[in-house]
Amino acid sequence: MNDIKIIAGPCVIESAELLDTVAKELVRINAELGTDIIFKASFDKANRTSIHSFRGPGLEKGLQMLADVKEKYGLRITTDIHESWQAEGAGEVCDVLQIPAFLCRQTDLLVAAAKTGKIVNIKKAQFLSGRDMRYPVEKVLDSGGKEVWLTERGNCFGYNNLVVDFRNIPDMKEIVPTVIMDCTHSVQRPSAGDGKTVGDRKFVPAMAMAAKAFGATGYFFEVHPDPDRGLSDAANMLALKDLEPLIKKILA
Repeated sequence: MNDIKIIAGPCVIESAELLDTVAKELVRINAELGTDIIFKASFDKANRTSIHSFRGPGLEKGLQMLADVKEKYGLRITTDIHESWQAEGAGEVCDVLQIPAFLCRQTDLLVAAAKTGKIVNIKKAQFLSGRDMRYPVEKVLDSGGKEVWLTERGNCFGYNNLVVDFRNIPDMKEIVPTVIMDCTHSVQRPSAGDGKTVGDRKFVPAMAMAAKAFGATGYFFEVHPDPDRGLSDAANMLALKDLEPLIKKILA
């Protein structure tokens, strides 16, 4: 089993059929490449640009759908939580709880995630440096958390754009041993698309390979069988068929 951590799945839970399609492919890739891909999908996209954007099925239904994926396919599961009261329920299903970048300094949220006993993956805020992440990590560990991962996803670069400073990866590895590169969110152009976030998925492979050069120990990809028709982050998600070739490059 390869020890590089890979997280992949659709941005948001759109349907049970979509989850099945992606999960089957992740199982196949795991068998082919000896990986242990963690399945990710959001039950609620609570920070969409527009109130009219699709958010997902909600906590109760969404967690049941993720539990079904775990039971049917034997995949480890992660999802993001946005409020502290969601942590307990999500912790009953998920192996890893993801803290969204915008919320990485929310003390109550971090404490609640820590108390579940699950791995807590904190995404670095777009307004923080890698070294600043020692404080969110401290909040989790001091609250009883056992294992913390950090995820790089770019920094604000003026309005409607992000830039990745890959030096954040080794900086964060001085805080925790597991640092993941979010290769798809880092190519976003936030709120640049007339009420929605857009971006350019063609840069996703380059983000992954640059992160590898800087010592990343994990990679995050939002994937979809038909990304242009995705209901969230359509412009940034990687086509599902392109996931295995990219993982092969990372592992090479």
